[in-house]
Amino acid sequence: MSEAGDKFREMATVADEVEEGKKRLKQKEEEIKRLSAGKNEEIQTSLFTNTHVLSEHEEITKLADHLNINATEARKQLDNFPNEYLVQDHTIPDIVRKMRKARRALKGEQRIKMSKAIDTMIDAYADHLQKCIDSITWLNDYTVPLSKMRYNEKDLVKLNKMKSSELRRETIDALCKYWEAELEQKDMAYGKEYSDLFKTMKSAKKEFRNAINKITNQSISKSKKQRQEEFILKTVCENPGISAKGIHERMPSQLFKISSPNNISKVIKKLDIASSDGSYYKMPSLIKKNIWAYTAAFIDSDGYITLDRNMNPRVGLVATGERGKVFMKEMHKSIGFGRMHLDQKSPQDTRPINRLNFYSQADVSELLTKCLPHFRLKKGNAKLLLELIRMKKSYKKEDWYKQRCDEIFKLMKWENHKDHVGFDWLKEGIYLDDIQKYKDNCKMSVMDSLENIGGIIA
Repeated sequence: MSEAGDKFREMATVADEVEEGKKRLKQKEEEIKRLSAGKNEEIQTSLFTNTHVLSEHEEITKLADHLNINATEARKQLDNFPNEYLVQDHTIPDIVRKMRKARRALKGEQRIKMSKAIDTMIDAYADHLQKCIDSITWLNDYTVPLSKMRYNEKDLVKLNKMKSSELRRETIDALCKYWEAELEQKDMAYGKEYSDLFKTMKSAKKEFRNAINKITNQSISKSKKQRQEEFILKTVCENPGISAKGIHERMPSQLFKISSPNNISKVIKKLDIASSDGSYYKMPSLIKKNIWAYTAAFIDSDGYITLDRNMNPRVGLVATGERGKVFMKEMHKSIGFGRMHLDQKSPQDTRPINRLNFYSQADVSELLTKCLPHFRLKKGNAKLLLELIRMKKSYKKEDWYKQRCDEIFKLMKWENHKDHVGFDWLKEGIYLDDIQKYKDNCKMSVMDSLENIGGIIA
């Protein structure tokens, strides 16, 4: 029995040593974590001090590059805002208020002890608020004027939710206005200038509150789904060609946690956003609202209406680059006809050219008829092609047909080159004195009479 007892005691001693070793190892790991956290805080403080105001995405990118880590890890390191300070589901201000109320009924030593307890609670809460401020990296250089503002823990939470550089700069601008006015006011005798600076300081405080209140409108009144959709739309509009991963990396922390690249791809399908090989582009809403008005405007600016020397009508839309390719696909889908030519080599060997062309008389006639009321610059070209197509369809045997085709060809040249200074009109056999005569010789009214329509198309 004694031998067995010795063995058990030896085993117990070994087990105790192992347990003690585990405790020491755990303490060492915790110490390393604390040191690492402290080092990271020092790096962040130095990295974002004395620099221009950055958006959250720019902060994440800068920290990731500096520490050579990915964006997700950088986001985790930046997202260190303390949790709300609660004691048994009560906030510290509420507890202090109750303690002060209870102190009224106390006297002597009990009252002194209660006062000390209140002071301890206030000091702990002040330390908590300071940690909240320290965690907001973009405010590191402006803690002095911030301390003069009226704020509570909820306000600091809102400041932490400010992700865009625009709103952050608006807040800091208010702090700087207050700070500058306060420095000028120091040691100044009371007078008009002192009063003006006081008004400036008061106005700056109001601007600071207004900036904070904007977070309420953005974050509280709208659901996370609405804010996610708005962020995706805004990001795609500002960054054409961005990927789902790129959108995800730019999201503020709250939206980042509830989103993923796969989820973003699904949301995008509902937002009238076009895609090409994983790149996203926002098409103008007018494409869906009034495709013919938009097409007419596009032809006016980046399209053409003409005819070749064989009197074949030609209408086309032109766009360059990857965005232009997506755009042409959307236009083709919305119009419902036409022929696409994508990724064509440009004469200058720059970005690839993408075209949506219309060749057949039926397609050209339908397109120009629907777009005609909306043209601003090329309405004359459109009317000439509609006249030519009508002539070719039913009036080829008329004695005026060939002469009028020649006039339409010259008029089309004039419409397309009338703004070109120094264009050689004589080379094309065009005399500018004859242009008005050609316009007055329009055969639309003649064709109306022959068809017994009786109306004249202006």
